[in-house]
Amino acid sequence: MKVLNVNAMLDTRVGGGTAERTFQLTRYLVSQGVVCTVLTLDTGLPAERIEALAPARIVALPRLWTRYQVPWPALAKIRRLVGEADIIHLMGHWSVLNVYVYLVARFAGCPYVVCPAGCLPIVTRSGLLKRIYNRVIGYRIIRNAAAWIAVTPGEFPAFRDYGINSQSVSVIPNGVAVDDFQVDGTYLGDLLPPADSPFILFIGRLNPVKGPDLLLEAFGQIASEFPAWRLIYAGPDEGLQEALEQRAGALGLGGRVSFLGFLGGSKKATAYTAAKLVVVPSRSDAMSIVAVEAGICGTPVLMTDQCGLDELRLVNDGLVVSASAEGLAAGLRFALPNSNRLRAWGAAWQSLVRERYLWTRTGAIFQALLEHTVASRRG
Repeated sequence: MKVLNVNAMLDTRVGGGTAERTFQLTRYLVSQGVVCTVLTLDTGLPAERIEALAPARIVALPRLWTRYQVPWPALAKIRRLVGEADIIHLMGHWSVLNVYVYLVARFAGCPYVVCPAGCLPIVTRSGLLKRIYNRVIGYRIIRNAAAWIAVTPGEFPAFRDYGINSQSVSVIPNGVAVDDFQVDGTYLGDLLPPADSPFILFIGRLNPVKGPDLLLEAFGQIASEFPAWRLIYAGPDEGLQEALEQRAGALGLGGRVSFLGFLGGSKKATAYTAAKLVVVPSRSDAMSIVAVEAGICGTPVLMTDQCGLDELRLVNDGLVVSASAEGLAAGLRFALPNSNRLRAWGAAWQSLVRERYLWTRTGAIFQALLEHTVASRRG
């Protein structure tokens, strides 16, 4: 089987969870002998990420318009890639690259599957442009797919809005690769607090959807009750860091709130392992990869009910709160007082993650779906 994976952003610095998902699924397919090509944009993908996908081929198109990730219309190159593929996997939804591939695939008669990964609802900026996009072509991209993939059942209502019955949608969750989270001596030096200063960790892009501002406000509400605790943000800045720094200063917390920037590899594993609690304060998330990564490191998680991962309630219902500063503050007051209980929650969450959310399990389900779709079309 020859698979063409399409995602406009493969670098996790800018693409976040969908970039990680594409990377991990491609790596799994390659390990099973599947011939894979990844079509993406030239957003500065690190060389080590490209090397980790070998022997998969990475084709990165130059960008015509950076703000909206519009690639040059390299239709001849896309036609060659589509012609070589048995099946295409489109990640995300609001993507001009997906449009190019969709048009070529429809003309060539090549089947494709879609995994919007929570992107179908219009919940962020550029609402008018997205409505136009859907009216012109977005609805057709979804409806004409050979198969549909949701990250969680929480996406079913969005698929129904596009005319897809929930029974037709396969749920294939995000996962984690254990070997990617081995602490191997790569330390963060003075960036992390000393061992006797427990800290809350936020990992993710600093943008409104991820809710770092909600977490800061919540921390401000409880900081005087837990004077030893600190708050650390680790993730690329998408326009919020300066405002967060100013707000932390206004709250009198400048010395207790730190920003580390993007962390990858062993540095990220070190931060997860050193944290006493990881908080995922998202306003909207298909399924939090951060929560799963924290789990494989044995670190407890507090998250909002917008993260698409209600299995955390099996550890303790109080660890899933409303997506508000007040909800997060209540969750922190519940979680922080007892360090032994935090460790027990971390161990319980780690067991659940190992049981349900390893990429080896997720990848096998994904491969089976692709093979079934190809076989059905050939039949």
